[in-house]
Amino acid sequence: MKAVTVARPAGLDHLQVVERGDPGAPGPGQIRVRIAANSLNYHDYAVAAGAIPTANGRILLSDGAGVVEAIGDGVTEFAAGDHVVSCFFPYWQDGAPPHGNFSHVPGDGLDGYACEAVVTPAHWFTHAPKGWSHAEAATLPCAAVTAWRALVVEGQLKAGDTVLILGTGGVAIFALQMAKAMGAVAIVTSSSDAKLERARGMGADFTVNYKTDPDWGSTVRAWTGKRGVDHVLEIGGPGTLAQSITATRIGGHIALIGILTGIKGEVPTLAMMAKQIKLQGIVVGSRQHQLDLVRGLEATGIRPVIDKTFALDQLADAFRHEEQAQHFGKICVEA
Repeated sequence: MKAVTVARPAGLDHLQVVERGDPGAPGPGQIRVRIAANSLNYHDYAVAAGAIPTANGRILLSDGAGVVEAIGDGVTEFAAGDHVVSCFFPYWQDGAPPHGNFSHVPGDGLDGYACEAVVTPAHWFTHAPKGWSHAEAATLPCAAVTAWRALVVEGQLKAGDTVLILGTGGVAIFALQMAKAMGAVAIVTSSSDAKLERARGMGADFTVNYKTDPDWGSTVRAWTGKRGVDHVLEIGGPGTLAQSITATRIGGHIALIGILTGIKGEVPTLAMMAKQIKLQGIVVGSRQHQLDLVRGLEATGIRPVIDKTFALDQLADAFRHEEQAQHFGKICVEA
């Protein structure tokens, strides 16, 4: 079967389209899935570009969707022909997070889904939302689950809350959609006025260009009548956290889900303490979170925003498109 792997030296110019042996028939408790689509995440880019070291020859990509071709003995949750989507943490089924790294994540510590077929334990997948394309389903495991866990699970989002969303990438756009579907007020930041206009077209109640307004935290707080926002989807990390704290209300919640501005920096701890803000690190979520997410998406009618789709053997070009940071929503790959 065809697969795309990372080689040494790492880098987008060194990705390889290779032939791997067919994974064969599923054993007891396993399913065989024909992978039809994938989506790209920043984590995938970091692995492919060499920022996150992995094994030479590792098959890339954490997110895969496709069709069950066969089931092994004892599998009752799936049947041949079912449309399914992978889980980001295949060993995290439910409960508290068991991992503090990516050693059990496909496309990093394990072979991923940039390939034509896989045989895995059945619980490494869930059913895809009914009526979705494979490309749409492939956007869920990392981006949508992260937004769901940050806002709904940990943030306990409710109607009337105010949500500050940094950026317009995959997680951010899902967060915007979820916030509006659940009756919340949504604020979006970006360095692109064109992207902010699109965000307003999707229901964003207020937008701010952080490039032209470096004190955007105060601007957001002023817009809320100086109360501050209830939730922040913090994607930037150390370079944006201080402004996010300024924007947050007393007792508010910041979900730290990204480190686009670096891995360390100063934190205004006094301001965070005085406001009694809850700052929580979020790395995707469990299989149960994904099951709940799928039900939520089917109930609300939310559909993903796909910026552009590439062929599997164009994966390096897809990563270059991601590298330019001009995308709005998700970038997908189809076999």
